[in-house]
Amino acid sequence: MVATQSPNVTAPDTHKHLAVMGESSLPRESWHRGLRWGVVGLALAAIGTYVAAFFQDWWKLTLYAPQYPHGLRLTISLTGMGGDVHEIDMLNHYIGMGHLAEAAQFERHYAAWGVGFVAVLVLAMTLLTGRRLGKLIVLPGFAFPLVFLADAFYWMHTFGHHLDPRAPLHIPAFTPELFGNGQIGQFMTFATPAAGFWLATSGLVFLAAAVVLRHRVCRDCPRAGACGRLCPTALVGPQRKRAAT
Repeated sequence: MVATQSPNVTAPDTHKHLAVMGESSLPRESWHRGLRWGVVGLALAAIGTYVAAFFQDWWKLTLYAPQYPHGLRLTISLTGMGGDVHEIDMLNHYIGMGHLAEAAQFERHYAAWGVGFVAVLVLAMTLLTGRRLGKLIVLPGFAFPLVFLADAFYWMHTFGHHLDPRAPLHIPAFTPELFGNGQIGQFMTFATPAAGFWLATSGLVFLAAAVVLRHRVCRDCPRAGACGRLCPTALVGPQRKRAAT
């Protein structure tokens, strides 16, 4: 508690009394408000990385063989594929693999909607979850890159295990490596995540920081005792308790 002297107020007993300023003084409220907006800023930074990731490649694969000493390159983004797609499709035809454009058509068509949904979910969870559910804000940060990896693995496994038996060349079923070195027939492969994947993963760092800062905000909130699964003030709303009537 902070006390300030009020020289113009004198009690009947001739003693001067000190005016009292509670813990809800303006500097403290301003500091607490800044922390709350800091949480929102970290959530928006995470959303920014997701939007940026949408426009970047997420995964790169290079295939090496004696007839291709410089390698054939394939890049995968949320909306399609790039690199030596035509040349790789021609080689895949000889082993009975389908065209790359046939993979993940649904996912590529709705990728923008998916990123938008994740962005809205992150912001809504940041503002609306209470003390009991505040840590769940990091879930979209985990899910976004993991869903991409799971989906990529599914399509690679599907294409590599559904080879046309009438193809000119026959090789054992395979699943291309998602990370590091591998082999497909006579081709050596090297796969690595690209900028889009790392941008999406960095969103998890921002969300983890938001959870830590939000824990401090919730701890010091005047409504902490009444907070449960949902934030009663939507995080950035008025924090004062209502006066008792």
